[in-house]
Amino acid sequence: MKVTVDEDKCCGAGQCVLIAPEVFDQRDDDGIVVLLDAAPPEEQYEAVRESAGVCPAAAIHLSEN
Repeated sequence: MKVTVDEDKCCGAGQCVLIAPEVFDQRDDDGIVVLLDAAPPEEQYEAVRESAGVCPAAAIHLSEN
């Protein structure tokens, strides 16, 4: 799996950080998503998919290998 984020679309809701904190974080100044791991291990796939699904701005994009 490859993860990309569109910082311009991110609204800073933070659901991705709550669901997959090993993969996502937020900038302190504005809450915009920070991608910590663009190629997470398989055990993170379910959480990453959930994060993408609940993102209100649809700012998380996944490419399944």
